[in-house]
Amino acid sequence: MKLLSILFAAAILVGCAGSKKNASQTYKARFEIDGICSNYTFKLLEGSLDKSLIEANWTDETTGKAYTDVFGLANPCNFPQNVKKGDEFYFVLDTSKQKDCAVCMAYYPTPQKKLAIKVVAAP
Repeated sequence: MKLLSILFAAAILVGCAGSKKNASQTYKARFEIDGICSNYTFKLLEGSLDKSLIEANWTDETTGKAYTDVFGLANPCNFPQNVKKGDEFYFVLDTSKQKDCAVCMAYYPTPQKKLAIKVVAAP
């Protein structure tokens, strides 16, 4: 039983170390869909992001267009307004406390998986 507890604790520590690695790593994405009310969709272009955090395959139900390796935006209040649809940019996972802001509630489809990101300068 003691061995089982030690193995469980070790697994938790390894998992936490992996998530911290993702938080400090830089990734590259492209702004794919500029939906109403900050319903944004991005495609992962570069970086070894845990694939369970993004949608491997997703179809925009409005246009019928299929996408791979995409995610929605979990922190629209922190996303810079100067990044536009079609732009490629670098980002890190944003683990800071998210600031609150007013975001309208109009619907546009986005992937179910969403990431809080912070746009950064090229590495």
